[in-house]
Amino acid sequence: MNPTAANDGDKPIRLAPIVTPDAKFFWDAADRSEFFGQKCGDCNRFRFPPRPMCPHCFSVKREEVALSGRGKIYTWIRPQHPPAYGFREPPIVAVIELEEGFRFVSNIEGIAFEQVTAGMPVEVMFADTMGKHKVPVFRPLGRGA
Repeated sequence: MNPTAANDGDKPIRLAPIVTPDAKFFWDAADRSEFFGQKCGDCNRFRFPPRPMCPHCFSVKREEVALSGRGKIYTWIRPQHPPAYGFREPPIVAVIELEEGFRFVSNIEGIAFEQVTAGMPVEVMFADTMGKHKVPVFRPLGRGA
């Protein structure tokens, strides 16, 4: 057996995020296993994805804030065809309603697709990517790493 091939299954194959100037703070925090978001500095509403202007009051003031990392599954799907690039098996793609009141698209890990339910409480964790970055993914609340 080729020893290099045996280790290939341990290497992350998930693609690294594309970092834009407006979202750099978010991805830098994810690399530290921290979950951050953006709030308007005037109307105090969360906005995602991060962007230079508030879509509600059009202010350019913004704050970067730590998020709870908890939410509930709003909806989910498991794409089958074509196969998802960067995953060893079809991922569970979900929309998470975060405690802060906005929705976030991510993956659910640590549970079988058939066990996922609407309203299931979840918490953030971080998955390694190629290029030594991390991305936020979610698992059922209380199921440690």
